[in-house]
Amino acid sequence: MQNAIINITNLRLRTFIGFNPEEREKKQDVVLNIEIHYPADTACVSGDEVEHALNYKTVTKAVISIVETGHFLLLEKLVADILGECHSHPTVTYAKVRVDKPHALRFADSVSLTLDWQK
Repeated sequence: MQNAIINITNLRLRTFIGFNPEEREKKQDVVLNIEIHYPADTACVSGDEVEHALNYKTVTKAVISIVETGHFLLLEKLVADILGECHSHPTVTYAKVRVDKPHALRFADSVSLTLDWQK
């Protein structure tokens, strides 16, 4: 089996994230890194037919919608919702999502949380 790995790197979005009053009123930057595995046997030998591959643009658009329209108290909930979208596609065998919240802590570049899922 040929295992394809799609990486979406440093997708920069804005969302409501946090439970402090100022975080509930103003969108903040978040940076997403997503890794998705799926079997690519058919896509590799199908004669270049798009329907045999996982469409990363479709996944990314759905993730953008989740993030930009959502209101999240916890980074865990945001990451879990993104991860759920990634493994909702039937061919996905593994997915890992990391979300960074830049400038969440004084003197730190960011705080991040990572979750993964395996079939």
